Amino acid sequence: MLRVPTVTIPATSANLGPGFDSFGLALALHNRFSAELAEEWSVEVTGEGEGRLSSGPDNRVARSMARVFAEAGHSGLAASVRCENRIPPGAGLGSSAAAIVGGLMLGDALCGVGIDRETLLVLAAGIEGHPDNVAAALYGGFTISWTEAGARGPRCVRLEPASGLAAVVVGARTPLATDDSRGLLPARVSHADAAFSVGRAGLLVAGITLGDADALAAGLADRIHEPYRAIAVSDLERVRAALVEAGAAGAVLSGAGPTVIGLVGGADDADALVRAEAVAVRTRELIASIPGRNEPLALGISRSGASLT
Repeated sequence: MLRVPTVTIPATSANLGPGFDSFGLALALHNRFSAELAEEWSVEVTGEGEGRLSSGPDNRVARSMARVFAEAGHSGLAASVRCENRIPPGAGLGSSAAAIVGGLMLGDALCGVGIDRETLLVLAAGIEGHPDNVAAALYGGFTISWTEAGARGPRCVRLEPASGLAAVVVGARTPLATDDSRGLLPARVSHADAAFSVGRAGLLVAGITLGDADALAAGLADRIHEPYRAIAVSDLERVRAALVEAGAAGAVLSGAGPTVIGLVGGADDADALVRAEAVAVRTRELIASIPGRNEPLALGISRSGASLT
């Protein structure tokens, strides 16, 4: 019997406040995709996005697989794909990055090309348009991405978050398209705002990697993109305040929004998750009067990234 490859891809939170278009954090909420070669394309979607995401060759997973087939010289191949989704689409939790990374890895598994992770990052970022989410989805943990002029493509460095970190995510019932959110950003920002965010970005890296609670709290502040995206996420400050009052170190937009993510520290990952669950319960009470918000969800950090079985 032919092996049916399965990939498991974590959700991701990009930007994280001052890390605009560069920081990514992998979260323990996963989509699982499997596929086998077939006469024509078909995609079965269960869970998040069921009935809304495409079931044909224009599905993001299928399109990413087709990209690998074409790169391998097998553009005529098709596959039957199954998507078990737990990451909500359009929520700022990297659902598109998960689909792209998953599709590339499935296409590679079925073709036997053997694409390395650095090349996968380049391909995935080329499809996604930016590397922050796809880097965290591929490598897990905490990633910082960048692109150099003349380089063959984006690069990233993976940093191990200190033990004792978890998150609480507060989603919204109405998704927000990344392109729409990005369209709110100005072409230029002031020197003062740029300097503010650079300093806070450094503090955030220290807070995540060293487990420094003060640096983590101070680092979750931004003047580069959040003040402008708040036009589309009008309840951002109320949700942020609720998460902090409930015990989060700080809270920021997850990606382009509308999801807001709060980071929670603890003695170790298990303790941090317990604390995050308590923060989620308290936040639920505090945002009860805010319409259109989903139940807060406590999540651990995904330290392993994308996997193939």
